[in-house]
Amino acid sequence: MTHANLPLLLVDGYNVIGADPRYQAVVDEHAGAGALADVASLSRDPYGHDPFDSARYQLASDVATYAQGRYEAVVVFDAAGNLSDHRPSFSPGGVRMVFSRTGESADTVIERYATRARNQGREVLLVTSDNAIRATVGGIPVTCISSRLLAHDMAVTNSEVHVAQEERSHMRMTLEDRLDPAARERLWKLLGR
Repeated sequence: MTHANLPLLLVDGYNVIGADPRYQAVVDEHAGAGALADVASLSRDPYGHDPFDSARYQLASDVATYAQGRYEAVVVFDAAGNLSDHRPSFSPGGVRMVFSRTGESADTVIERYATRARNQGREVLLVTSDNAIRATVGGIPVTCISSRLLAHDMAVTNSEVHVAQEERSHMRMTLEDRLDPAARERLWKLLGR
């Protein structure tokens, strides 16, 4: 299935970061105590360091794991208050990271993506706790869930992936273990076991 056929997972990035302590904890100490409450005024410090890089990357990685094979994922970040046109560019796991242009809100970008998907007949799962954007964009075929619910679901998914990886790393991987049972039985007969 191509991305165009998959439902669109549309994530209000800073809304999710602000809703989950896991992401808040990785916002760099340069941001200061009120940074999450005032994302637009922060943009970049005078030394060129963006304190949200780690949180955005972790969110994008978690969204990639969550969306894998089920959604085309787009995470939208509000850069309306940025003084510079610089936008970080990375796409972990095929997640498209979109930053609003200077003077444009993330809500406007989210509306544009949702409308485009709706016009294509695609389902949209919108993740935000912003009631204004939920009211503006919501409705069939757009399903809205809260940022906290997605953060919880991603934490569960990450935990399940971690457990599966741990189980695989502790498996005994001899040739005998890798053979299907029927082939193993035939081999044992040939060896006289």
